[in-house]
Amino acid sequence: MANIKDIAQIAGVSVSTVSRVLNNHPYVSSEKKQAVLQAIDQLQYTRNINAVHLSRGNTNLIGVVIPYTNHRYFGRIMEGISRQANVFGYHLVIFQTNYDKEKERQALEMLKMKQLDGLIICSKINELKTIHEYKQYGPIIFCEDLAQTTFPSVSIDHYAAFSCAIEFLHKKGYRKIGYSLGRKTGRNSHLRAKAYEDATKKYGLETKPEWIFEGCYNMGDGSDIFRKWIDFENRPEALIITSDQAAAGCILSAKQAGIDIPGNLAVIGFDNDDIAKLIGITTVSLPLGAIGKTAFDLFMENKDPQKIKLEFELIERQSC
Repeated sequence: MANIKDIAQIAGVSVSTVSRVLNNHPYVSSEKKQAVLQAIDQLQYTRNINAVHLSRGNTNLIGVVIPYTNHRYFGRIMEGISRQANVFGYHLVIFQTNYDKEKERQALEMLKMKQLDGLIICSKINELKTIHEYKQYGPIIFCEDLAQTTFPSVSIDHYAAFSCAIEFLHKKGYRKIGYSLGRKTGRNSHLRAKAYEDATKKYGLETKPEWIFEGCYNMGDGSDIFRKWIDFENRPEALIITSDQAAAGCILSAKQAGIDIPGNLAVIGFDNDDIAKLIGITTVSLPLGAIGKTAFDLFMENKDPQKIKLEFELIERQSC
């Protein structure tokens, strides 16, 4: 493979002149520039962009650690990151982990090896103490509230958002409320479960373990929720489903079975996705794109760790 010394020898110029041409330096005579370009063409020279980035101390690449690329919640966060990255000339390297610790560590290792300028972790799986080992190698930003002050983070108060949904249903007269989660082990799920526990005690609501569903992400999962609901002898009057896609699956399956929404079952979703607007789902609107944009801004600022909380809004529609 040709290098700049080979180019300099064929063009009859110094290595520094070749470097100036490659970097579009203005102070090179047209004759020397033409000679260098001809030598490049003759040798079919291609720059080693990794070496260029290494010499400059950055790659213009930022890693985004995301559990699922086909999940609308994380997809909208990634859209916010992507738009802001384009503004500043950064490219994204996506790591889909499926909550596999080793896949997340691969992203952290790339940061350590200077193959990335920073990481944005949308939802982690490794322990914080493991991730802390990599803090010295570049900025690591979280898109979730981890109850820590070591790393910058941007999130929504999921405890408050879930409490808001329960209070709304309580004011509507519902006393038997169930809910769904993605994964029980996640920080957001923990906060939602705590909000449910506190609110049901506060308002004296009836609860049943079988009214709590997990692994609910998409429309198929929502259909599964409805099939379980219809088989209950003692059914909850309302469900809080923490994904508009899953909420839509539940509602559409209910309507196909002749169940009136909200007469027989009230449903609240989360995210304010397009499908919630289309079929009239009452939902807790989350600023997911803004989370992504803010996370990228935190990477660019690279200041002392900040914990930023963004606002949510409950939007009432026809599903309850």
